[in-house]
Amino acid sequence: MSLIRAADSDLRVCRVSFDTLLEIQVEAEGRGWATRWTSVDALRSQVKERDLFLQSLMREEREGIVRAYRCLLLFSTVDHEVAGGVATIDIHPARFESLERIDRDPGVREALVRMFFLVVGGISPISKR
Repeated sequence: MSLIRAADSDLRVCRVSFDTLLEIQVEAEGRGWATRWTSVDALRSQVKERDLFLQSLMREEREGIVRAYRCLLLFSTVDHEVAGGVATIDIHPARFESLERIDRDPGVREALVRMFFLVVGGISPISKR
């Protein structure tokens, strides 16, 4: 897998519906990909039925052809009213191309990517001094 860099054409931030996530999960199960939930039921037990946000992170290539995109998925959790979760999931390139992009403006893309990396690095509420 190779990292997707900020200047790469396949760097994307997308809004994904819960139903689309379920379809992505079923595709990943069918392809035997390891980067997914163990089942649709497991996904439903953790991910709240709301829109989610996804950012491409890595691409898996074989002989110059992209086989899958590994993406970060930011979602609301079922067991907590305010907290969210972040996980990775592999997506087939055709599905990836079909997702609704929200990052067409370069400035917006830069800000959204920065937000994703802050989330992955860990965010905690802090008291101001």
